[in-house]
Amino acid sequence: MSSTVTRIRLGAVAAAASVAVLAGCSSSTPSAKTSTASCAPAKGKVTLQYWNTVPGMDKVVALWNKKSPAIQVETKNISNDQYGTLGNALKAGKAPDLAQVGYDELPNLRTQSAFVDASACSAATAAKSKFVPWTWSQTSFGGTGVFALPQDTGPMALYVRSDIFKKYGIAIPTTWDEYATAAAKLHKADSQLDITFFDPNNAEWFNGLLWQKNAQMYSYSGDKWQVTVASDQSRQVADYWQKLISGKLVRTDLAHGSTQMYAAYQQNQIASYIGAAWGYSMFRDNLPQQAGKWTIVPMPTWGSNGASGDWGGSTVAFMKGGKHLYESVKFNTWLNTDPEALALENQLGGLYPAATAGLQLPALSKGVPYYNNEKIFDVFAGSSKKINTSFAWGPTQKTVNLALQDAMAKAAAGDGTLGDALSAAQASALKSMKDQAIPAAAGK
Repeated sequence: MSSTVTRIRLGAVAAAASVAVLAGCSSSTPSAKTSTASCAPAKGKVTLQYWNTVPGMDKVVALWNKKSPAIQVETKNISNDQYGTLGNALKAGKAPDLAQVGYDELPNLRTQSAFVDASACSAATAAKSKFVPWTWSQTSFGGTGVFALPQDTGPMALYVRSDIFKKYGIAIPTTWDEYATAAAKLHKADSQLDITFFDPNNAEWFNGLLWQKNAQMYSYSGDKWQVTVASDQSRQVADYWQKLISGKLVRTDLAHGSTQMYAAYQQNQIASYIGAAWGYSMFRDNLPQQAGKWTIVPMPTWGSNGASGDWGGSTVAFMKGGKHLYESVKFNTWLNTDPEALALENQLGGLYPAATAGLQLPALSKGVPYYNNEKIFDVFAGSSKKINTSFAWGPTQKTVNLALQDAMAKAAAGDGTLGDALSAAQASALKSMKDQAIPAAAGK
């Protein structure tokens, strides 16, 4: 998603992490109009267009095409500019039948009437039982329709170069206080070594940190959105990272997923990574020579509060303009619930499925060779159980994320602070909602 090539997780429990958009929120949002379509099967062979950002998805689609000659699918990878490409296609009336859309982008695109409600298809509504409940609530906007099917999720954890921590006699941190202490010790031991990096152009990652702290960014009451992006909890997270940045204990010059980021890890300049379940394949595929040097442990906690966070999560949305809804529902359901498809998506793209069938994937119950044969997915399953399920995204999240990133980049360069960035994001949320006639107020 966006510039971070976002993937995501297996909803290990029914009460896994949530980005629940309240039914009242979405249904009352002005201009949240939805296209309707017939669910009549096509006469003859059909070719669907499916756009996504997942590595190896072409091979998954090839498997479907082999099994289903009457419904063929053409896939296009749009990871270079996911939402720009989708936005341009929507404006030109050339959107694909199906597209990967992050949970946090669903409300924003719905206000642009980007989706078709697939609830006319009984197979679409029947799919509800196949997914972890919170993810279904996301894609149906609390039960007002079926606009997408859940694909994956992203419980967070701490990836650790255990050999580096062992070399300097530093215990793997379990709390954020311990993490800051470890950051100082590592940098003192080797001035070229940092504990991690802070990407100021990655609002989605930062939002995951806020989520862990129970920093509710939005809620809905009194017939309007209550905006609390710059809450006290959010500011505590911002202040924590500002201290690490000001103390030059974390890198701020690396973009997530960039060649430079991998080079820094390759050169042993960074000792840990705060990421989601889908990140396990990034290191495996891009740093094969570091096999056996990484371990994955629970995310550092805020004191005794054991909560975790979620970063990312994707759906496969039914896009406005698609001419073959019946066939799109058939493919979409197979893609995101069939065990063979789920296993291949996990193997090739690192997806952590949102379907309950994903719980049974053999690959997720075994040790992973790259990580010393440790059962790393047990860590992510534990993380899933500790994520606040009431966390909600706002209807102008993309605009807010851009404002947050712009201000975080300034802070990283010494112009202002991360606390200022939260204030800028709060102001952007209120203004963007006002501009779209969406009732909103600054919450407490």
